[in-house]
Amino acid sequence: MTGPKPPDAPRSGVMTYGDYLKVPELLALQEPRSSPPHHDELLFIVIHQAYELWFKLILHEIENAIRYMNDDRVLRAHHFMRRVAKIQAVLLEQIHILETMSPAEFAEFRDNLRPASGFQSAQFREIEFLAGVRDEAYLRFFQDRPEVLPRLRRRLAEPSVWDAFAALIARRFPDQPQEAALRHIYECHQDHLELYLLAESLIDFDEHLSLWRYHHVRVVERVIGLKPGTGGSAGVAYLRTTVDKKAFPALWDVRAHLGTTDYGDGATR
Repeated sequence: MTGPKPPDAPRSGVMTYGDYLKVPELLALQEPRSSPPHHDELLFIVIHQAYELWFKLILHEIENAIRYMNDDRVLRAHHFMRRVAKIQAVLLEQIHILETMSPAEFAEFRDNLRPASGFQSAQFREIEFLAGVRDEAYLRFFQDRPEVLPRLRRRLAEPSVWDAFAALIARRFPDQPQEAALRHIYECHQDHLELYLLAESLIDFDEHLSLWRYHHVRVVERVIGLKPGTGGSAGVAYLRTTVDKKAFPALWDVRAHLGTTDYGDGATR
């Protein structure tokens, strides 16, 4: 008696798993700079390369969400923003793998990073810019990268996720100010469920972005303490100032007004 038939061996010239995913090329991209290669440098490189792959997918999904908002396909936009939040949850877990390096071991190869820095992650800046967290000052980190700078300038100029969402709300509630429309969506969420779900998926994204910054600060402090960053920043001291950035402050602010009565004098009671 035999079990289920196993897959056939691939025929010569037929696409394989490795061919489709370009596995040989992918595995050739990890090149430690320490000599001899430090054991943990491979970990450091793999973690950050994996981040860049996830960032690429996040940008792809946010672009999709914006297109669907522009087309008034609210649930599809919600679907892709929820996917982004799921990816962000993976990133939160992933960063703590770095804590398996001891501070002393990281110090043995950290100087090989100089003057490179996480500030130079163009894709992370694209995510921030596309979310509406826009600070042109970060462009200075890419002045010598002519292949990157135009892309970042385009992200600064194009409509953000918030721009697309705000335009959607304006189309649905043409006679109401944005603040009143958002409050109505939240207070009557059963009547505007699609918009409410999309708003909450944007909050999920924003919350995960803030949590990632917070976890990043904690991991960096645990591994290098209060040393300056490899790119010349103040390190942890600077990173702490980024934790409370918000992409969608109006969606956070609306919560403070729920369940209150506006008496028309600028106050709520």
